[in-house]
Amino acid sequence: MRELKCPKCGNVFSVDEADYASIVNQVKSAEFEAEVNRRIAELHHQQEAEEKARAATVEQAHQNELFKKDRAISEKDGEIARLKEQISAMDDRKKLEVGTAVAEKEKEIASLRAAIAQKDSAIQIAVLKEQQIAKESLQSKDAEIARLRSDAQLDKSRAELQEKVIREDYENRLKVAQEQVDYYKDLKSRMSTKMVGETLEVHCNTIFNGELRPLFPYAYFEKDNDVSCGSKGDFIFRDYVDGQEYVSIMFEMKNETDGTGSKHKNEDFFRKLDADRNAKGCEYAVLVSLLEPDSELYNGGIVDVSHRYPKMYVIRPQFFKAMITLLVNAAKKTVDYQRQLAVARSQSIDVTNFENNLLAFKDAFGRNYRLASEKFKTAIDEIDKSIAHLQKIKDALIGSENNLRLANDKADALSIKRLTRGNPTMKAKFDEAREKDNDNQPDVQ
Repeated sequence: MRELKCPKCGNVFSVDEADYASIVNQVKSAEFEAEVNRRIAELHHQQEAEEKARAATVEQAHQNELFKKDRAISEKDGEIARLKEQISAMDDRKKLEVGTAVAEKEKEIASLRAAIAQKDSAIQIAVLKEQQIAKESLQSKDAEIARLRSDAQLDKSRAELQEKVIREDYENRLKVAQEQVDYYKDLKSRMSTKMVGETLEVHCNTIFNGELRPLFPYAYFEKDNDVSCGSKGDFIFRDYVDGQEYVSIMFEMKNETDGTGSKHKNEDFFRKLDADRNAKGCEYAVLVSLLEPDSELYNGGIVDVSHRYPKMYVIRPQFFKAMITLLVNAAKKTVDYQRQLAVARSQSIDVTNFENNLLAFKDAFGRNYRLASEKFKTAIDEIDKSIAHLQKIKDALIGSENNLRLANDKADALSIKRLTRGNPTMKAKFDEAREKDNDNQPDVQ
């Protein structure tokens, strides 16, 4: 048993070990809950302080930006005022200059009028002299006309001679061109189909290495010799930015001679070109073709056949350089867009992570708060039960105190007279004892 003192009434009462341990646990739980609540309040205040500090920092930065903008605006206003003063001064100066110029012009007009009058008289004199001179030079004019006619006839003869020379030169050039056409026709008739295709490949390779290689010094442009997939294209083009590939093109070159028996069409090679492109991991597919030479569609320029196969184009050899440049420029723009998209995604991920962390903190805090509330409620219920139990003990103790008070009152009311009332034997004994006590007391002088 342990003794406890009530802090209100000061009474001391005893409880067993189980009740004492229960009371101690309740007090500890209450203090722990109070400490938890205090820590939660401190964290909440700390978070609010941090948010206020961040808000103050943002506000300060915003105020600094506003101050800079206000200062720039004030500087601009000062500049505008200075320019207005300069414009006003220039207007005054222009007005003065205009007035001076008008006065000078009026003087010049007066002098010109005088000069015009002098000129009129001089003109009249000159007209008279010209008339006389015209009469004298009429004969010389006839001689000049005859000379000019002879010169015109001479120029005509020279022009006819030059035209004859130009015609002969043109006929000679036409003859040389016809001989070259006949030579190439004969060459095509003597070339095999493989040689025709290789000639187009050599042409494209020469164009790239001669004109495009300086534009793309780090690009890969080589023949496709990998037949591990069962098929191969003619050339593969790849270019890189910061070590990362941003564009790739599979090229197929097709040509045939005029005397070939079975004429192929461009679309006969679309499926194979698409399969080669996918097998080699290329983004674009381009067919450089001289097939169907009379087709207005393919002779018109770059033909997009993406409706049949994705990112596939058909071109004539003269568009080889333009096609590579066009696809590279378009791919470089996508690289910039991808970088901007990556930056935007990283910023969005940061915001999302912050929101997720905040929501996770809210969920964890709410869960802990709920558990703490449940624990607090349980502790309150236990305290109420303990209070009820202690109240019962208090009532029992108060009842015991009343009984002790009554017993004390009865003890205080107890006397020899009461004890001997109705008991003559005990009364006689007490009287005898009292008399002996009186006899034994000394006499006082």
